[in-house]
Amino acid sequence: MSTSTPRLPRRAFFATTGLGLLGAALPRLDAARPQAPTAWPEADAILARLKPPVLRTRVFSPVEFGLPRDDRRDARPAFLAAIRLCNATGGGRVVVPPGVWRLDGPLHLTSGVHLHLADGATLRFTPDPKLYLPPVLTRWEGTEVFNHSPCIYAYQANDVAITGRGTIDGGGGEICTEWRKQQRPDRDRLRELGATGTPVFQRVFGDGHWLRYGLVQFFGCTRVLLEDFTAINSPFWCLHTVASQHITVRRVRVEGAHLNNDCFDPESSSDVLVEDCVFHSGDDCIAIKSGRDQDGWRLGRPSENIVIRRCEFASTGAAAVAIGSEMSGGVRHVYVQDCRVGRTRYGLNFKGNLDRGGTVEHVRVRGVSVDTALEQLIQFSYDYQGLRAGGHPPHFRDFVIEDVTCREAAGTALNFFGAPGATLADIVLRRITAPSAKTPVTVRHAQNLTFEDVRINGALVPSPTT
Repeated sequence: MSTSTPRLPRRAFFATTGLGLLGAALPRLDAARPQAPTAWPEADAILARLKPPVLRTRVFSPVEFGLPRDDRRDARPAFLAAIRLCNATGGGRVVVPPGVWRLDGPLHLTSGVHLHLADGATLRFTPDPKLYLPPVLTRWEGTEVFNHSPCIYAYQANDVAITGRGTIDGGGGEICTEWRKQQRPDRDRLRELGATGTPVFQRVFGDGHWLRYGLVQFFGCTRVLLEDFTAINSPFWCLHTVASQHITVRRVRVEGAHLNNDCFDPESSSDVLVEDCVFHSGDDCIAIKSGRDQDGWRLGRPSENIVIRRCEFASTGAAAVAIGSEMSGGVRHVYVQDCRVGRTRYGLNFKGNLDRGGTVEHVRVRGVSVDTALEQLIQFSYDYQGLRAGGHPPHFRDFVIEDVTCREAAGTALNFFGAPGATLADIVLRRITAPSAKTPVTVRHAQNLTFEDVRINGALVPSPTT
């Protein structure tokens, strides 16, 4: 049995991610805090229509189904029995009691199931890939495929939730690093299948293949609540919603130390609220996506109506908040407000390439403080890992980013990297402050950039002439 990464105390966590002093100054994330309006009426309208899951209060205990007394035996059969009965009788709460519970395989949640992790409870998934078969329908880096099941998975379920102050441990540190070394042939084959329009039912991977599986995924689900738990040791992406709607992620903490451990990826998902979360990642903390290339165009479902507020981020390898790179289905109506960022590679990163197409529009950001951006504070880029000859440029337009501060931008503070024939336009930066930056601004192939009170290295930066 593998050992899990220990859960760091809050102060130690911030000390290791560049959030030491910053984190100490942050207000307590309190469940009783009044839900104040956002800076935008459109975002308030999203919150007003966001539908929480309808959850019944009846309790289903895995103890009644033979839950082992310790983690030397597989607890999964008892949890699956409780989940089945919960769903069959109209829904309710499946309670994970305090203790460490070994799971030799995934948990599949169904409609009406509320998985509640009691304080002191840990679900520890055994890192044996054969246990996560048969394959299930998923998206892997934006392309649909039948692959190993995520540790916790729901398909076309309504009114589902994971809550409580316990921990979900994917046991996937070794899988995340070792499988990545061997994934290239499978990754390239899957992308070829997507590019040629091969029917999804023929894209069967799984046993004998090296596409890593995620920690928690909801595919085609409606009214989902993720609240209060801690997620660690994911084999791949940590929290992932695909083609889902009415998603609430609240007071969740994710420690995703490895590359490709995105903390939360809403993909082709709509009406999403992320608030009061702590995300520490070796990759993007939040990456908003909508499918890769032809697969994204085929489904044609954007990610839209997303509100992110009062979160704390740190990333050793990528961005605090990103849009892309798999955004072929489009992204629109995204609102980010009042977030704190420790050390990160990028503060805000909007990324596509000339293979990918997709329109990203109407994005609003206000009130983001960054301690250190190792490369770029704010970046728009059209050259992210293109694989073919191009011909499908993306279009980014209608951004307003305001009240952003950065103590140190070790690379370029503001980077606009467009391309001929692609739209990178109508971007307003207002009250942006970076007192220490190696390079203030770079601009290539961007139009209608408006700078208002943008100060880099103590100097007022005028709007670029394009």
